Amino acid sequence: MKLAMLDTVIVLAYMVGIFVLAQVVSREKAGHQKDAKDYFLASKSLPWWAIGASLIAANISAEQIIGMSGSGYAIGLAIASYEWMAALTLLLVGKYFLPIFLRNGIYTMPQFLEQRYGGRIRTLMAVFWLGLYIFVNLTSILWLGSIAVSQVAGIDQMWALTLLGAFALLYQLYGGLKAVALTDIVQVSLLVLGGLLVAGLTLSKIGDGAGIVAGFSKLWAAHPEHFDMILDKTSPGGMWIMNVSYWGFNQYIIQRALAAKDLKEAQKGVLFAAFLKLLMPVIVVLPGIAALMLAPDLTRPDQAYPSMMQILPTGILGLVFAALVAAIVASLASKINSIATIFTLDFYQRAGSHPDQRHLVRVGRIAASVAVLLAILTAKPLLGSFDQAFQYIQEYTGFFTPGIVVIFVLGLFWKRANEAGALAAAIGSFGLSIVLKMAWPELPFIDRVGLVFLLALALAVAVSLFTPGAPGKDFIRTDDVRYGTTFGFNMGSLGVIAILTALYAAFW
Repeated sequence: MKLAMLDTVIVLAYMVGIFVLAQVVSREKAGHQKDAKDYFLASKSLPWWAIGASLIAANISAEQIIGMSGSGYAIGLAIASYEWMAALTLLLVGKYFLPIFLRNGIYTMPQFLEQRYGGRIRTLMAVFWLGLYIFVNLTSILWLGSIAVSQVAGIDQMWALTLLGAFALLYQLYGGLKAVALTDIVQVSLLVLGGLLVAGLTLSKIGDGAGIVAGFSKLWAAHPEHFDMILDKTSPGGMWIMNVSYWGFNQYIIQRALAAKDLKEAQKGVLFAAFLKLLMPVIVVLPGIAALMLAPDLTRPDQAYPSMMQILPTGILGLVFAALVAAIVASLASKINSIATIFTLDFYQRAGSHPDQRHLVRVGRIAASVAVLLAILTAKPLLGSFDQAFQYIQEYTGFFTPGIVVIFVLGLFWKRANEAGALAAAIGSFGLSIVLKMAWPELPFIDRVGLVFLLALALAVAVSLFTPGAPGKDFIRTDDVRYGTTFGFNMGSLGVIAILTALYAAFW
């Protein structure tokens, strides 16, 4: 696949435009210097549309687009459960988690842990998240994104990897979260437009002149098994723990909502993101299913999306490729900013000195630069063997996810939980996962996560009950938190649930 001159011009115009826009929207008023709240939480002023768009932009990247299209090719629409379950999870986050976080002025997830339990659990989890974000998340997005870019643009993969990392760093380095979030509405608009174009053009080709609807009907009739949402019992289920951890307690996701100007704006933002999530399977799964008819002899499912891009006409290909780059850059920038936030606020600021706000912003920029450099240098060694590396990524996060959900859920809703119980859940989650993996290797990964969650929950409750609570450690206020939501949020939530019900009824 080669980009024509028009396609190249479109991609370059996007990159220049998004860079300039990021600098413009993140400028401060004359005489005002950026402080930590400006840089890491966008001055606590994000509107709902920026929050919702940025949540999706942080989430969707090359591995989702290419990987989920490949899963659509291999198993069908059932993979959309990841996206549609996320819509429900976002509603729960907006109604039950955000009121507590925003009431207590939380900036980072490790900060919440210290205010609820104590300093040891904050340090432990901050170290974990920094390691995860740099050596798992950044490296995987850079590596998989560079594969996609090199295949389409025809440039060396390591050059593509380096350019992606450098561009994502530079475009948000000055403005911080504000530069990321306020440009993500453009990134997501481009992602949605590009994805809809791929889906529409592939269905039109299948329809052979009869239109998109006819193409969809023909595809469904030819491969009805790929439109079943409920798979047989041999397929892994129980994704709630992974979803709650990702959307509720993940710094680079929840940071957008923490930067809202108030709770109602944050809740409108997550509702907007929930509606966008309903649309994602059309963009990332349907092209993979269409490839069953347009490219039936692929050697690997992950070739589905790139093969569908090959049928796009000049100009449209440039737009879709720009959308793919937008997804990569937006996710990279989100993680870079969250790494800088955790390092600066959860480590540097707590080290004993009390630097001024401008100094903290400078430290955050240095931390971001170092993180990107580390990710560029380690991406190939860690992910050079793609299939095995991706499995390692899933295993690594799955070892800790059950404990994370236990710690936060108990911290939010059970005052008797203490730091000893939280530490037991964190350490026990890793240990129990290792034991179960060795003793019961045939247990599906997602099912193991659910089982470890129940065991870690029991462990945390037991340890908390049998150890004395340390007075003066719990500073999280929940007594005056109200979980009532606006009429608009309630009606929107009912709309999301109604659409999900209709979708599952149609594709049962």
